[in-house]
Amino acid sequence: MVRANGAVSLRELARVVQTSEVTVRRDVRALEAEGLLDRRHGGAVLPGGFTRESGFPQKSHLATAEKTAIADLAAGLVEEGEAVVVGAGTTTQELARRLARIPGLTVVTNSLLVAQALAHANRVEVVMTGGTLRGSNYALVGSGAEQSLQGLRVTRAFLSGSGLTAERGLSTSNMLSASVDRALVQAAAEVVVLADHTKLGTDTMFQTVPTELISRLVTDEPPAHDDRAGTELQALADQGVQIAVAGAGGAAGSGGAGIGGGLGGAGTSGLSGGPGGSGTVGGPGAEGGGLSGRQPRRDLPLPGQRRTHPGGPAGGPGAGLRSTSGPSAQEPGERARVADIRRR
Repeated sequence: MVRANGAVSLRELARVVQTSEVTVRRDVRALEAEGLLDRRHGGAVLPGGFTRESGFPQKSHLATAEKTAIADLAAGLVEEGEAVVVGAGTTTQELARRLARIPGLTVVTNSLLVAQALAHANRVEVVMTGGTLRGSNYALVGSGAEQSLQGLRVTRAFLSGSGLTAERGLSTSNMLSASVDRALVQAAAEVVVLADHTKLGTDTMFQTVPTELISRLVTDEPPAHDDRAGTELQALADQGVQIAVAGAGGAAGSGGAGIGGGLGGAGTSGLSGGPGGSGTVGGPGAEGGGLSGRQPRRDLPLPGQRRTHPGGPAGGPGAGLRSTSGPSAQEPGERARVADIRRR
């Protein structure tokens, strides 16, 4: 009824389902917690536009393969003994499951799901923020969460959100969640955004991380027909965001061809993984080095920009997708390919 009419009264709902308004009010409250509708005085409306947010049950079933690939790649950024902050979200929950294997790690989080994923990791210390529980995404929010992050300093923050654009950066639909995410950003020396291609080009109500503060984006490769995602990736790269793209079918080289990114200048940086092998991202000057390299890098594998890595033939361990360090360094053929991608 809400989908058909945009809004409905509690009285009308009670009449249709033949139950009391008290029962309907309770059910509407539960549906709001899941992000399926918004309560209004005496009724309910569809969640709208910039403020719409799906609850955890819905998000957990969306783009699951892509989130797994992104988490696999992002986990390679973390070294033993580091301290990181991990925000709330289904993608960061996947990341947490992989961080459980890294010894000596300290993880600060406001997410109950992240904490649960790390609860039985023997050599990982989990630090929870304070705050008020937000049931729709199992996150702690409010002034208690923000105050507990004051004076904290960690290597990097891993955050997700509802949308990502080159113009506004990362955004979310909830004001309290956005405020805590900003506090997480302030605690980190580097900000890593985890966002699958469905969030690229999507803008929501509350900005959490402006583009200039995003150090890296870890995403999946958008479909060839997704012009919006491809254009947004290029725009983010043009603003200096370092981009790493994982394939949903072979994240970080697990069972698929590798993904590579180049940095104009000294050496080559790229993620390479042969069939059935493990891919790694190397720092400048070292092919196939470790993903932990801290040198600035921009990996921009766009659909259609497939080039042979110097380390091997196309489709093999050295096969890769590359971008140069800037528009001035691009070859004419490469610029033409980017233009062709946008036209498609």
